[in-house]
Amino acid sequence: MIAHLDSLNFLLSNERIRLSLAKSESEITIRRGWVRQLEKEIEGEKKFISDNNMSDDDLLSELGL
Repeated sequence: MIAHLDSLNFLLSNERIRLSLAKSESEITIRRGWVRQLEKEIEGEKKFISDNNMSDDDLLSELGL
């Protein structure tokens, strides 16, 4: 679970850099939407982790994997 959160944070960091370098208004608009979506996804992932305080092994077991 933490690896997924780390990946999302890495993607968000990269997308913020791309947003800061964007030149056209349309690219800025699109990248702002992507940044907002990643922020929401990170927020949801943090809530999921705090609500489901279980180990990775327990989660995989519960999923039948």
